[in-house]
Amino acid sequence: MPYEFQPTDQLKEYYRNWISVYKEGAIRDVTLSKYKMSLVWIEKLVPDLKLCDVTRTVYQQIINEYAKEHERQTTMDFHHQLKGAVLDAVDEGLIPHDPTRKVIIKGKTPAEKKRKYLNQFELHTLLTNLTLGETISWDWFILLVAKTGMRFSEALAVTPADFDFAHQTISVSKTWNYKEGGGFAPTKNRSSVRKIQIDWQVVMQFATLVKDLPADQPIFATDKKVYNSTVNDLLERYCKKLEIPVISVHGLRHTHASILLYAGVSIASVARRLGHASMTTTQKTYLHVIQELENQDVDLVMRSLSNLT
Repeated sequence: MPYEFQPTDQLKEYYRNWISVYKEGAIRDVTLSKYKMSLVWIEKLVPDLKLCDVTRTVYQQIINEYAKEHERQTTMDFHHQLKGAVLDAVDEGLIPHDPTRKVIIKGKTPAEKKRKYLNQFELHTLLTNLTLGETISWDWFILLVAKTGMRFSEALAVTPADFDFAHQTISVSKTWNYKEGGGFAPTKNRSSVRKIQIDWQVVMQFATLVKDLPADQPIFATDKKVYNSTVNDLLERYCKKLEIPVISVHGLRHTHASILLYAGVSIASVARRLGHASMTTTQKTYLHVIQELENQDVDLVMRSLSNLT
């Protein structure tokens, strides 16, 4: 028989069981690890707290203590991960009232963020200095990610069969499970399954590169173990040598999206190209670009109106 929790049981035990019952096997491992890290913090902050003692004040104190060590967005994520379990405990009558209502999210002042993307000139500088030989290499990987905006695991899973050179597209329908020794895995979400339009140069380059490779085998993940750091280190060396901002492979994805937005491509189109589940994700991620474009729009509106007189 499954254990029936009582109001006098500890919050940490309820949360551990809740993760096991509702999250394990239902979410991606990377997301599950975040819930488990939240559990570690609950064990650290309130190791002996009972369910029946989780009041609004106590819950706010937990959030406040967590916020002392984390930025506001991280604190918000912690709150949402804990809130799901707490509300279920309320529904089960283990906690008398919703203690998460009107919670105030605090957090450390964010550290100054390094630029995570390149501008168009910097990207051009990088791509023209890649060593693109006649065989597949990580330099070709960098080019493909920069031209498509694919996630690292998506680009690793690309096979020759994914290219439709006649229609200038590449299909994204899987990822490569590089963190657990390899093998194909599902995409991040349903929206991540997509076709990405590619330019004629990429078509010509990759048509030659992959023509003699096995159609259903990944063209980049040929080794048993692939590390994100391998490509990041190569990219860092290029950036330092070329005296451009140092970015990661994921930064190439940001670069791709930013350049499209600056070029006037709609948020909806960028969201589909990146495989975002909704435009809201795109808007949040590229808020800095959108705000800058809105400022440019205001200037354009003012100039247009002034010309009417």
